[in-house]
Amino acid sequence: QVQLVASGGGLAQAGDSLRLSCAASGGTFSSYHMGWFRQAPGKEREFVAGIRWSGAPTYYADFVKGRFTISKDNAKNTVYLQMGSLTPEDTAVYYCAVDRSLWFRRDVSEYDYWGQGTQVTVSS
Repeated sequence: QVQLVASGGGLAQAGDSLRLSCAASGGTFSSYHMGWFRQAPGKEREFVAGIRWSGAPTYYADFVKGRFTISKDNAKNTVYLQMGSLTPEDTAVYYCAVDRSLWFRRDVSEYDYWGQGTQVTVSS
């Protein structure tokens, strides 16, 4: 059983930066692909960024390319999402998740374990 605890969300203004963290316990973190997803009110959960078990390569949704950076520290069992140039459209609950499969995937349904989510609210 893998437990994930996400943190780092909060209130931000347009143009600000935030860094989300997701600490994992249980399982073998260094062997897992990791993903960040988000869900805005009334919308489906969507892929934001992902990273393979080794730390590379990384993957991004088009709407965050150049603004967000995902990284993975296997020594600390933690994955990060550095978010920059935030806009009100980035307002959502952000979730980290584990994918234990061989190949990295972006599909929400393919992820095995989920964190509790952390709220990010961006004002204009």
